[in-house]
Amino acid sequence: MKTRNAPPRAGMLIESLRGLGYTTATAIADIIDNSISAGARTVDVHVEWAGSNSWIRITDDGCGMDDAGLEKAMQLGASDPRHARRTDDLGRFGMGLKTASFSQARALTVRSRKAGCESACLRWDLDVLEDILGGDWPMIEGPRPGSEERLSIEGAGTVVLWEDLDRIVTPGFTSDDLFEVLDTVERHLAMVFHRLIGTASGQIDLKLNGKRVKPWDPFLMGNLSKRLESLEYSLIGAPEVRVQLNVLPHKDKFESAADFDAAAGPDGWTSQQGFYIYRNRRLLAVSGWLRLGERGRQWPRDEAHRLARIRLDIPNTMDSEWNINVLKSTASPPVRLRPQLLRLAKETREMARSVYAFRGRLISDGAHGKEGMPDIWEAIKRSSGATAYRLSRQHDLYRSVMDRAGPLAKDIEALLRLVEGTVPVQRIWLDTAEDDEPPESILDEEADPALVEMMEAMFDALVHSRGLSEAEARERLARTRPFDKRPDLIAGLGEK
Repeated sequence: MKTRNAPPRAGMLIESLRGLGYTTATAIADIIDNSISAGARTVDVHVEWAGSNSWIRITDDGCGMDDAGLEKAMQLGASDPRHARRTDDLGRFGMGLKTASFSQARALTVRSRKAGCESACLRWDLDVLEDILGGDWPMIEGPRPGSEERLSIEGAGTVVLWEDLDRIVTPGFTSDDLFEVLDTVERHLAMVFHRLIGTASGQIDLKLNGKRVKPWDPFLMGNLSKRLESLEYSLIGAPEVRVQLNVLPHKDKFESAADFDAAAGPDGWTSQQGFYIYRNRRLLAVSGWLRLGERGRQWPRDEAHRLARIRLDIPNTMDSEWNINVLKSTASPPVRLRPQLLRLAKETREMARSVYAFRGRLISDGAHGKEGMPDIWEAIKRSSGATAYRLSRQHDLYRSVMDRAGPLAKDIEALLRLVEGTVPVQRIWLDTAEDDEPPESILDEEADPALVEMMEAMFDALVHSRGLSEAEARERLARTRPFDKRPDLIAGLGEK
């Protein structure tokens, strides 16, 4: 068999790898993965603005590397993704350090020290590789002239330095743009490492420009207002895969608008729904609904299910089966597990939808069958499969009005049918999609006199048409939205 040696040109190959799709945030996260795998307890990310001479440094206090270990770590494809790894290893391809760094900078320098050894320092410089015509890959010993202080290290640990940030500091890029980048990086790190960062035992202390990164918990674990926070499930046929179902609270259950906005996540409520896939407690991907669905249609990320978030933990031994990519940003479940995931997702979505539609629904105290007034709107399923909406003819106020309407009853009924037939459903969905928020009820901002007038009409309907006592009528209104928020006004009903 005849063969030929056809080594790739270093400069050309690296330029191709630079286009893998890293952002600054995902690239920095990839470097932090190496720090965690090295047993680091503190990781410090520093971004220095100096115009075209800006630089980024990631320092950790992990076990560090000797000269031979560093050289291997700096090689592209230094490890085989098919080989067994430590169960706590966050890497796979042996490419992250290099591809993440090259995606942002033209110069990568790493200095590392292993306990009991001298520090070692190696550098890749794309300007040097670009001029190489053969198959050589010259790796430079030592830092760039003038960068020595940026690579200082005390004790065991590693420093990764990015210089010549040509993919970040592009023409027109200013310090204000850098602040936006830092905000994005902080939000991303807070989400990706939220189960790993903190001050508790076994967690890492992660800082960005001296500021401690606070974890962002997408599941609001322990929040008493959540509709669902399940125990962990093990999947049949894959007991090492763990699943936990979560349905977050309705907006009205948050103590403040700031808390509600914080719970939305870096990309907003609609984008943050679905499966959160973790490996060794590190978030790999927010993968929506994993192309699951029913009747041949995949579930989209939509408003009605935005409160549903499912935690999915997989071991690193299943990377290949789950199709984890180099960026650690996408995953796809094995076919054999999809039916189980579909069932769990359907259950979570249905509950999330009921919580999302909470506004205007009954409020029950769970005692003696007591509840608020019936919903004013009813959903009707047509034979075509579409859903229509009509005003409830069982509502107490409707029955009270119709009992006293006399000759106006037909006109009132015609008016209600006109309202039902002209509900601007499409406009409501369009506004919801554009605002990324459900429409607000105009009753929430109704002035007190108008609200009292409405309460009095319903109060009279409950007393005179239903035959309730005044105390019972006040209790019923106190469990009916939106009046439940105004106990002060309810207390005054019937005192005339």
